Amino acid sequence: MENNSEFVFGIRPVIEAIRSGKEIERILIQKEVGGNVVTELLQLAYKHNIPVVKVPIDKLNRITRKVHQGVICFMSSVIYASLDNIISEVYRKGENPFILVLDRVTDVRNFGAIARSAECMGVQAIVIPSRGSAQINSDAVKTSAGALNYIPVCREDNLKTTLKFLKENGLKIIACSEKGGKNVDSTDCKGPLALIMGSEEDGISSEYLKLSDEMLKIPITGKIQSLNVSVAAGIMMYEVVRQRSLN
Repeated sequence: MENNSEFVFGIRPVIEAIRSGKEIERILIQKEVGGNVVTELLQLAYKHNIPVVKVPIDKLNRITRKVHQGVICFMSSVIYASLDNIISEVYRKGENPFILVLDRVTDVRNFGAIARSAECMGVQAIVIPSRGSAQINSDAVKTSAGALNYIPVCREDNLKTTLKFLKENGLKIIACSEKGGKNVDSTDCKGPLALIMGSEEDGISSEYLKLSDEMLKIPITGKIQSLNVSVAAGIMMYEVVRQRSLN
């Protein structure tokens, strides 16, 4: 059961939440629900780039036992930012962009911990996919120690397109992967940079690895050959800060 303060239910209340400009994380709609008002809701969600997921009624009933009319929307605890505006502003200030891209990092606490490290390490924005990412709720903000109140989060429909956009704007794309042939400290991280981190279960999608300029790995000498994604992200981000501090 999720915190009642973090979601709105009912077709009309959800429509009004969208129209009022509230930041919405995602909308769950019962698979069998239809009609003109639902069509209106779906059109509004599409217009405002809000992810919609069709689910069985049992899932909705587990969230709330009140009359939800087959529709529940979850509110975001942050206001999503424009990646285009952030890149432009960073360059305008004469700084090198440092962007963190998270591919399918779905655990809320991992996401919050990563955001905390990112804010400390000078990351200018965190990029997440509109689907298949951790919900940015009060638990994420709490785990981030409030960092999500300061670091911009950009929600993108298509990470492949986003990575191409970053490359076109002069950013080197570095993927942290156990498939990497070089260690984390073996490449120049001082210039414009986007760092991709993947999920602990699946790593980084192959299509994103193909777009990366370099694949780097964290050397591990212990018997357990993997790191928690928030720890790995912290190590990678520190290497960028270390190199940049040598200038």
